[in-house]
Amino acid sequence: MIAVVDRQGAPRDTHPMPPETPLDRLLAIMTRLRAPDGCPWDQAQDFESIAPYTIEEAYEVADAIAAGPEPATLKDELGDLLLQVVYHAEMARERGWFSFQDVATAIGDKMIRRHPHVFGDAAARDAGAQTAAWEAQKAAERAARAETGVLAGVPVNLPALTRAAKLTKRAARVGFDWPDAAAVLDKLDEEAAELRAELPEASPARLADELGDMLFVMANLARKLDLEPEAVLRAANDKFCRRFAAVEAKLAAQGLAPADAGLEAMEAAWQDAKRDGL
Repeated sequence: MIAVVDRQGAPRDTHPMPPETPLDRLLAIMTRLRAPDGCPWDQAQDFESIAPYTIEEAYEVADAIAAGPEPATLKDELGDLLLQVVYHAEMARERGWFSFQDVATAIGDKMIRRHPHVFGDAAARDAGAQTAAWEAQKAAERAARAETGVLAGVPVNLPALTRAAKLTKRAARVGFDWPDAAAVLDKLDEEAAELRAELPEASPARLADELGDMLFVMANLARKLDLEPEAVLRAANDKFCRRFAAVEAKLAAQGLAPADAGLEAMEAAWQDAKRDGL
Protein backbone atom coordinates (compact mmCIF):
# COMPACT_ATOMS: atom_id res chain seq x y z
CA MET A 1 0.00 0.00 0.00
CA ILE A 2 1.28 3.45 -0.93
CA ALA A 3 0.24 6.25 1.40
CA VAL A 4 -0.71 9.23 -0.78
CA VAL A 5 -0.25 12.78 0.55
CA ASP A 6 -1.06 16.16 -0.92
CA ARG A 7 1.51 18.90 -1.65
CA GLN A 8 1.26 20.16 1.97
CA GLY A 9 2.11 16.71 3.30
CA ALA A 10 -1.37 15.90 4.63
CA PRO A 11 -2.87 12.50 3.81
CA ARG A 12 -5.61 12.66 1.19
CA ASP A 13 -7.39 9.78 2.91
CA THR A 14 -6.75 8.59 6.45
CA HIS A 15 -7.64 5.06 5.29
CA PRO A 16 -6.23 4.79 1.77
CA MET A 17 -7.50 1.85 -0.22
CA PRO A 18 -5.05 -0.39 -2.06
CA PRO A 19 -4.74 0.68 -5.70
CA GLU A 20 -7.22 -1.23 -7.82
CA THR A 21 -5.25 -1.30 -11.06
CA PRO A 22 -1.60 -1.05 -12.19
CA LEU A 23 -2.38 2.44 -13.48
CA ASP A 24 -3.83 3.49 -10.11
CA ARG A 25 -0.62 2.21 -8.52
CA LEU A 26 1.56 4.16 -10.96
CA LEU A 27 -0.39 7.37 -10.35
CA ALA A 28 -0.02 6.87 -6.58
CA ILE A 29 3.73 6.26 -6.94
CA MET A 30 4.16 9.51 -8.87
CA THR A 31 2.15 11.48 -6.30
CA ARG A 32 4.31 9.98 -3.54
CA LEU A 33 7.53 10.85 -5.36
CA ARG A 34 6.40 14.48 -5.72
CA ALA A 35 5.24 14.78 -2.09
CA PRO A 36 7.18 17.01 0.36
CA ASP A 37 8.87 13.95 1.87
CA GLY A 38 9.33 12.25 -1.50
CA CYS A 39 12.26 12.23 -3.91
CA PRO A 40 14.22 15.54 -4.00
CA TRP A 41 14.97 15.15 -7.71
CA ASP A 42 11.34 14.49 -8.64
CA GLN A 43 10.19 17.38 -6.45
CA ALA A 44 12.50 19.79 -8.26
CA GLN A 45 11.20 19.06 -11.77
CA ASP A 46 8.75 21.11 -13.80
CA PHE A 47 7.21 20.85 -17.27
CA GLU A 48 10.22 22.43 -18.98
CA SER A 49 12.79 20.19 -17.31
CA ILE A 50 10.81 17.00 -17.97
CA ALA A 51 9.92 17.77 -21.61
CA PRO A 52 13.34 16.64 -23.00
CA TYR A 53 12.94 13.29 -21.25
CA THR A 54 9.49 12.91 -22.77
CA ILE A 55 10.91 13.39 -26.25
CA GLU A 56 13.80 11.04 -25.51
CA GLU A 57 11.47 8.28 -24.29
CA ALA A 58 9.34 8.58 -27.44
CA TYR A 59 12.46 8.04 -29.55
CA GLU A 60 13.46 5.06 -27.44
CA VAL A 61 10.06 3.49 -28.16
CA ALA A 62 10.67 4.09 -31.88
CA ASP A 63 14.14 2.54 -31.59
CA ALA A 64 12.71 -0.52 -29.83
CA ILE A 65 10.19 -0.98 -32.63
CA ALA A 66 12.80 -0.51 -35.34
CA ALA A 67 15.06 -3.09 -33.69
CA GLY A 68 12.60 -5.95 -33.95
CA PRO A 69 10.74 -5.42 -31.82
CA GLU A 70 11.61 -7.62 -28.82
CA PRO A 71 8.46 -7.78 -26.65
CA ALA A 72 10.15 -7.32 -23.27
CA THR A 73 12.15 -4.33 -24.48
CA LEU A 74 9.14 -2.71 -26.13
CA LYS A 75 7.07 -3.22 -22.96
CA ASP A 76 9.79 -1.55 -20.89
CA GLU A 77 10.11 1.41 -23.24
CA LEU A 78 6.34 1.91 -23.43
CA GLY A 79 6.31 1.95 -19.64
CA ASP A 80 8.95 4.67 -19.62
CA LEU A 81 6.86 6.71 -22.06
CA LEU A 82 3.69 6.19 -20.01
CA LEU A 83 5.55 7.46 -16.95
CA GLN A 84 6.20 10.72 -18.79
CA VAL A 85 2.46 11.24 -19.35
CA VAL A 86 1.80 10.43 -15.69
CA TYR A 87 4.55 12.85 -14.63
CA HIS A 88 3.12 15.77 -16.63
CA ALA A 89 -0.41 14.98 -15.48
CA GLU A 90 0.66 14.93 -11.83
CA MET A 91 2.34 18.34 -12.14
CA ALA A 92 -0.84 19.66 -13.77
CA ARG A 93 -2.97 18.18 -10.95
CA GLU A 94 -0.78 19.92 -8.37
CA ARG A 95 -1.55 23.24 -10.07
CA GLY A 96 -5.27 22.50 -10.21
CA TRP A 97 -5.30 22.36 -14.01
CA PHE A 98 -6.41 18.81 -14.77
CA SER A 99 -5.82 15.19 -13.76
CA PHE A 100 -4.61 12.09 -15.55
CA GLN A 101 -8.26 11.01 -15.77
CA ASP A 102 -9.05 14.28 -17.54
CA VAL A 103 -6.26 13.58 -20.04
CA ALA A 104 -7.59 10.08 -20.72
CA THR A 105 -11.15 11.36 -21.06
CA ALA A 106 -10.12 14.13 -23.45
CA ILE A 107 -8.19 11.84 -25.80
CA GLY A 108 -11.02 9.31 -25.75
CA ASP A 109 -13.51 12.02 -26.70
CA LYS A 110 -11.19 13.26 -29.43
CA MET A 111 -10.83 9.80 -30.98
CA ILE A 112 -14.62 9.42 -31.09
CA ARG A 113 -15.02 12.86 -32.70
CA ARG A 114 -12.36 12.09 -35.29
CA HIS A 115 -13.79 8.69 -36.21
CA PRO A 116 -17.46 9.30 -37.03
CA HIS A 117 -17.23 6.45 -39.57
CA VAL A 118 -16.60 4.07 -36.64
CA PHE A 119 -18.63 5.59 -33.81
CA GLY A 120 -21.38 7.33 -35.79
CA ASP A 121 -21.87 7.76 -39.52
CA ALA A 122 -21.60 4.31 -41.09
CA ALA A 123 -21.87 5.89 -44.54
CA ALA A 124 -18.49 7.58 -44.14
CA ARG A 125 -16.42 4.41 -44.23
CA ASP A 126 -14.47 4.93 -47.47
CA ALA A 127 -10.90 6.19 -47.16
CA GLY A 128 -11.62 9.59 -48.71
CA ALA A 129 -14.49 10.31 -46.35
CA GLN A 130 -12.44 9.17 -43.37
CA THR A 131 -9.59 11.53 -44.27
CA ALA A 132 -11.99 14.41 -44.84
CA ALA A 133 -13.69 13.81 -41.49
CA TRP A 134 -10.33 13.61 -39.70
CA GLU A 135 -9.09 16.85 -41.23
CA ALA A 136 -12.41 18.61 -40.58
CA GLN A 137 -12.27 17.67 -36.92
CA LYS A 138 -8.67 18.81 -36.58
CA ALA A 139 -9.56 22.12 -38.28
CA ALA A 140 -12.44 22.60 -35.85
CA GLU A 141 -10.16 21.88 -32.90
CA ARG A 142 -7.59 24.41 -34.16
CA ALA A 143 -10.36 27.00 -34.59
CA ALA A 144 -11.52 26.35 -31.03
CA ARG A 145 -7.98 27.09 -29.86
CA ALA A 146 -8.00 30.32 -31.94
CA GLU A 147 -5.25 28.96 -34.17
CA THR A 148 -5.64 30.57 -37.59
CA GLY A 149 -3.87 30.03 -40.88
CA VAL A 150 -3.04 26.95 -42.92
CA LEU A 151 0.13 26.21 -40.95
CA ALA A 152 -1.37 26.73 -37.48
CA GLY A 153 -0.87 23.95 -34.99
CA VAL A 154 2.23 22.32 -36.46
CA PRO A 155 4.37 21.91 -33.31
CA VAL A 156 7.49 24.06 -33.23
CA ASN A 157 9.46 21.48 -31.23
CA LEU A 158 9.13 18.65 -33.74
CA PRO A 159 12.40 17.42 -35.27
CA ALA A 160 13.18 19.97 -37.97
CA LEU A 161 12.89 17.58 -40.92
CA THR A 162 9.58 16.20 -39.67
CA ARG A 163 8.23 19.71 -39.14
CA ALA A 164 9.35 20.75 -42.62
CA ALA A 165 7.48 17.81 -44.14
CA LYS A 166 4.34 18.62 -42.13
CA LEU A 167 4.47 22.31 -43.05
CA THR A 168 4.74 21.53 -46.76
CA LYS A 169 1.98 18.93 -46.51
CA ARG A 170 -0.30 21.57 -44.99
CA ALA A 171 0.59 24.05 -47.74
CA ALA A 172 0.00 21.40 -50.39
CA ARG A 173 -3.62 21.02 -49.22
CA VAL A 174 -4.37 24.49 -50.58
CA GLY A 175 -2.45 23.91 -53.82
CA PHE A 176 0.92 25.41 -52.84
CA ASP A 177 3.05 22.51 -54.04
CA TRP A 178 5.26 21.19 -56.82
CA PRO A 179 3.52 18.95 -59.34
CA ASP A 180 5.82 15.97 -58.83
CA ALA A 181 9.15 14.76 -57.44
CA ALA A 182 11.00 15.70 -60.65
CA ALA A 183 10.02 19.34 -60.12
CA VAL A 184 11.32 19.18 -56.55
CA LEU A 185 14.64 17.81 -57.84
CA ASP A 186 14.86 20.77 -60.22
CA LYS A 187 14.34 23.08 -57.25
CA LEU A 188 17.04 21.19 -55.35
CA ASP A 189 19.47 21.81 -58.22
CA GLU A 190 18.58 25.50 -58.05
CA GLU A 191 19.20 25.65 -54.29
CA ALA A 192 22.50 23.77 -54.68
CA ALA A 193 23.64 26.34 -57.25
CA GLU A 194 22.73 29.16 -54.86
CA LEU A 195 24.72 27.52 -52.08
CA ARG A 196 27.68 27.00 -54.39
CA ALA A 197 27.56 30.70 -55.31
CA GLU A 198 27.92 31.64 -51.64
CA LEU A 199 31.01 29.47 -51.06
CA PRO A 200 33.67 32.00 -52.20
CA GLU A 201 32.65 34.56 -49.57
CA ALA A 202 31.59 31.89 -47.06
CA SER A 203 29.41 34.22 -45.00
CA PRO A 204 28.14 31.98 -42.15
CA ALA A 205 24.69 33.59 -42.18
CA ARG A 206 24.27 33.23 -45.95
CA LEU A 207 25.61 29.68 -45.96
CA ALA A 208 23.21 28.73 -43.17
CA ASP A 209 20.31 30.30 -45.06
CA GLU A 210 21.07 28.50 -48.33
CA LEU A 211 21.79 25.18 -46.64
CA GLY A 212 18.51 25.51 -44.74
CA ASP A 213 16.71 25.99 -48.06
CA MET A 214 18.30 22.80 -49.39
CA LEU A 215 17.26 20.78 -46.35
CA PHE A 216 13.72 22.14 -46.59
CA VAL A 217 13.52 21.11 -50.24
CA MET A 218 14.86 17.66 -49.31
CA ALA A 219 12.02 17.29 -46.81
CA ASN A 220 9.63 18.22 -49.61
CA LEU A 221 11.20 15.62 -51.86
CA ALA A 222 10.74 12.92 -49.23
CA ARG A 223 7.07 13.86 -48.93
CA LYS A 224 6.55 13.70 -52.70
CA LEU A 225 8.14 10.23 -52.68
CA ASP A 226 5.86 9.13 -49.80
CA LEU A 227 8.86 8.76 -47.48
CA GLU A 228 9.24 10.03 -43.92
CA PRO A 229 12.38 12.21 -43.89
CA GLU A 230 13.38 11.47 -40.28
CA ALA A 231 13.12 7.71 -40.92
CA VAL A 232 15.14 8.05 -44.13
CA LEU A 233 17.87 9.99 -42.34
CA ARG A 234 17.92 7.56 -39.41
CA ALA A 235 18.44 4.70 -41.89
CA ALA A 236 21.27 6.64 -43.53
CA ASN A 237 22.85 7.24 -40.12
CA ASP A 238 22.67 3.53 -39.34
CA LYS A 239 24.21 2.66 -42.70
CA PHE A 240 27.05 5.11 -42.13
CA CYS A 241 27.73 3.57 -38.71
CA ARG A 242 27.82 0.03 -40.17
CA ARG A 243 30.16 0.99 -42.97
CA PHE A 244 32.49 3.04 -40.80
CA ALA A 245 32.68 0.18 -38.30
CA ALA A 246 33.72 -2.06 -41.20
CA VAL A 247 36.36 0.49 -42.20
CA GLU A 248 37.74 0.49 -38.66
CA ALA A 249 37.76 -3.32 -38.56
CA LYS A 250 39.62 -3.61 -41.88
CA LEU A 251 42.22 -1.03 -40.85
CA ALA A 252 42.65 -2.69 -37.46
CA ALA A 253 43.41 -5.97 -39.24
CA GLN A 254 46.26 -4.10 -40.93
CA GLY A 255 47.46 -2.68 -37.63
CA LEU A 256 46.18 0.80 -38.44
CA ALA A 257 43.93 3.30 -36.70
CA PRO A 258 41.69 5.52 -38.87
CA ALA A 259 43.54 8.67 -37.84
CA ASP A 260 46.82 7.15 -39.04
CA ALA A 261 45.62 5.38 -42.19
CA GLY A 262 44.95 8.40 -44.38
CA LEU A 263 41.93 9.23 -46.53
CA GLU A 264 42.91 6.99 -49.47
CA ALA A 265 43.08 3.85 -47.32
CA MET A 266 39.85 4.72 -45.55
CA GLU A 267 38.07 5.33 -48.86
CA ALA A 268 39.25 1.98 -50.19
CA ALA A 269 37.94 0.23 -47.08
CA TRP A 270 34.68 2.16 -47.42
CA GLN A 271 34.20 0.96 -50.98
CA ASP A 272 34.87 -2.60 -49.81
CA ALA A 273 32.14 -2.20 -47.21
CA LYS A 274 29.73 -1.00 -49.89
CA ARG A 275 30.54 -3.96 -52.12
CA ASP A 276 29.93 -6.25 -49.14
CA GLY A 277 26.39 -4.83 -48.91
CA LEU A 278 26.85 -3.02 -45.60
